[in-house]
Amino acid sequence: MRPNRTERSRHLILNAADAIFREMDVASATVEDIAQRAGLTRKTVYNLFASKEDIAFQLIAQVEANNSAYRTLIAENTDVRGLLEKVLLDSAGWCLANPSLARLALSPLNRPTLEPPIDRPSFQKLVRDILRLGQDQGVIRRDDDANFMSLVLLGIYGQAMLTALSGSAFSDNDIHHILRLVLEGIGTSPDDRR
Repeated sequence: MRPNRTERSRHLILNAADAIFREMDVASATVEDIAQRAGLTRKTVYNLFASKEDIAFQLIAQVEANNSAYRTLIAENTDVRGLLEKVLLDSAGWCLANPSLARLALSPLNRPTLEPPIDRPSFQKLVRDILRLGQDQGVIRRDDDANFMSLVLLGIYGQAMLTALSGSAFSDNDIHHILRLVLEGIGTSPDDRR
């Protein structure tokens, strides 16, 4: 079945905005830029989206919704540490390739709540579900709430990504380091106690 004109226009707008937001900051881009790149009028863009920020948040929502491969790995009872590394490395790759959108995603207007949104997929919900799997596997502590632990992990990860987006170096080892600190804690290690 062929998409109707509205669906085609939405698709053109989102693709155009994705390309423009990779080239320039969301704040610098205009709806006119997006309309021209999509081959549509500003009026058409405004008929389908409230603002360029609305378009940006739709692009972020598409990324958050695209987590079926991770959900399959959760269902297959995959090792949690490796799965967390994969999810955070994939997310870091997206953030570094999409810095303008990543800054919006990592600095939300509203403070995250303990419970992830129930009406849509979210990165917070995905990480929470991986931590719950880890609780079931006995590798993540069971005496604390997975929702709270996901906020702690994502807070540290988000700050690391914002630092990386400001021009600092970032590597796969940084994800491993973050996970080690979060999973093992920041207290002294047995080696430090000697």
